[in-house]
Amino acid sequence: MTRRENLKLLGAMGVSSLAPSWLAFEDAIIKRRIPSTGEMLPSIGLGTWKTFDVGPKEREPQKNVLINLLAKQGTAVDTSPMYGQAEEVIGDVSNALGNNKQLFLATKVWTTGREAGVAQMNKSFSLLKRKQIELMQVHNLVDWKTHYKTLQQWKEEGKIKYIGITHYVNSAHDEIADIIKTTPMDFVQINYSLTARNLEKKLLRFAEEKKVALMINQPFNGGNIFDLVRNKTVPAWAAEFDCTSWPQFFLKYILADPAVTCIIPGTSNPIHMLENSAAGIGKLPNEKQRQRMIQFIEA
Repeated sequence: MTRRENLKLLGAMGVSSLAPSWLAFEDAIIKRRIPSTGEMLPSIGLGTWKTFDVGPKEREPQKNVLINLLAKQGTAVDTSPMYGQAEEVIGDVSNALGNNKQLFLATKVWTTGREAGVAQMNKSFSLLKRKQIELMQVHNLVDWKTHYKTLQQWKEEGKIKYIGITHYVNSAHDEIADIIKTTPMDFVQINYSLTARNLEKKLLRFAEEKKVALMINQPFNGGNIFDLVRNKTVPAWAAEFDCTSWPQFFLKYILADPAVTCIIPGTSNPIHMLENSAAGIGKLPNEKQRQRMIQFIEA
């Protein structure tokens, strides 16, 4: 998409020419290194739970979300067989747009038993219109030891590029730490937000030590974080790290930790995709500023 085409898209969305600066298309999302290979990955991606589970006639917003993700040179899109029609929507829409190969696709296996896992993952390949998928993850650690053997084989064959495990609750953090202590893993996808900081107790630094990439889900704590700031304005001092909105405030807090590789906030709103992407552009808060962010929210 050219700048002119992107501006035309914004006009079709009803966005005024006086839109905030984060709608500018010149800047690209900062990238983080995937520790196991050194490959650079844009630090803000897209989650698709609930937001991409739509029928064939309801996909225009999702199409524009993908356009806007790529407009900022974001590439990571995370999905799962658990997410209804999301895999199919991603595959169909990205294929129609001609940008399927530009995406860093991450999906999951979510079943028990080797054969059931193989069948489910092969279906994901078909739905996503891919012969290779960048990241295959064991969803919520379900039968992970069984699936890990398959994923190792598929990685050796070039069918997948990276292996990962996922969860979304604090109670799983210790188990994940135990797994990556003894099992080579490229990615861990886990929950982390400004109001849910359990990751900081142990797993954040441990993953960094073990050279495991961290993909962050639930960065807005299931949306609950916005209840704390309803009808409140972003503090003026947030401008010190190029922050002008609450989504940026919450995402920049997470991204400021160098162990975080990529954050995947979910949305079906194209404008929200641009605003989320803006969190990965410009300055990030230093440690003193992060502490101030915590104090502000806790107050």
